[in-house]
Amino acid sequence: MHKYSNQNVSCPHCGHLIRIPLDASAGSQEFYDDCSICCNPIHLTMEVDELHKTINLFVDADDEQIF
Repeated sequence: MHKYSNQNVSCPHCGHLIRIPLDASAGSQEFYDDCSICCNPIHLTMEVDELHKTINLFVDADDEQIF
């Protein structure tokens, strides 16, 4: 499995397509990246499946409020 790759994702705030670099060498991880157009944070969860040699990337706005 390639440890480094790029993935195109749509910003959950404005819909703009942005390119996200992925580094799977450290395994599954959760991180944030800012949209280059609207500057809002994008929450990304990357799950590395070594058995099936796949990477699943989940994208959300992470703007839900907890009361």
